[in-house]
Amino acid sequence: MCTRQSFLEEQAGRCTTPRVSACLCSQQATSPSPENSRTDPLKPAQPEFIESKADFKWVERLMPRYQIPPVPEHPHYPTPSGWVPPTDPPPDLPYSVRRTRFSQIPVYEKFNKDGSRKQTIIAHIEGDIWALEKELEEFLPAVIGRNPAMQVNEVTRKVVIKGLVTEEVKKWLLEKGF
Repeated sequence: MCTRQSFLEEQAGRCTTPRVSACLCSQQATSPSPENSRTDPLKPAQPEFIESKADFKWVERLMPRYQIPPVPEHPHYPTPSGWVPPTDPPPDLPYSVRRTRFSQIPVYEKFNKDGSRKQTIIAHIEGDIWALEKELEEFLPAVIGRNPAMQVNEVTRKVVIKGLVTEEVKKWLLEKGF
C-alpha cells in the first residue's frame, strides 16, 4: 500500500520500499521508465524465454510413451526375472488371454480392507469365457484340493476366483501358451 511518506520518497528518488506495479500513486504508473515500457501497469508482464530445440530431448524423456516398445529378443527363456514370451502361433483354443501392454500375464490378487476376502482375478479374456471357466474348474481341484467358487463377468471379460491361486493360474496359462 502506498503511503504519503513512500510517495514523497519516491518523488525525491530515495525510495526504500519496493515498487508495486499495481500502485497507481507511484511515479512508475504516471510516467513509465524506458526499461519497463508496458502499456497497462495493471497487466502482468510476460516472462521472457528462449526456445531451445536441442534441450527438448531431456523433456521427451519425462513424457509418457504412447506406444510400448516391442519386447527385445533374449538368448534364452525364461529371463532372469522369470518372463516367458507367448507361443507363436497362439494356441488353438476357443478363448484367449491377451497379455497386458507390458507383456505380462493379466492375473491379479485382490484383498478386502481387513484381509478377510482374498480373490484371484483373470483379466483380458477374449473369446469363449465359459470354456475358460470350465477348464479352470477341471484344473483347480487337482492343484488346491477343493473346487473354488468362481464368478464370470462377461461384460468386463474377467473371471474372479475365490482364494489366492495367482501363481498356479499364471503357471497354468503359461503352459497353455499364453
